[in-house]
Amino acid sequence: MPIALTGNHPSILIRRSAFERVGLSRAAIDERLGLTDQEFRVEGELIVIGPIVDSAALPELISELENAGLAYFDEYFDLSGNWPEWLTLYARDAGAITGA
Repeated sequence: MPIALTGNHPSILIRRSAFERVGLSRAAIDERLGLTDQEFRVEGELIVIGPIVDSAALPELISELENAGLAYFDEYFDLSGNWPEWLTLYARDAGAITGA
């Protein structure tokens, strides 16, 4: 099932296997960013963190992902949230599309 991404605030999309490989903790991310259940979503191979309302938190999170050994674009990606409120984007991992 695709995950809805809303505008106005950025989101981070991470491959679940990469998140687990480097031992990141949902609880630590939730605590630091003050996330609700709807702001840390997992569907198949995709993890979506956001919308991230605290603009200072985004660069810190990206730095943490890089320091943990994740490769930008190949294992995680940030979406700016810079699109109009009347537009909702949906994301899901490519394996869900191809059945792989």
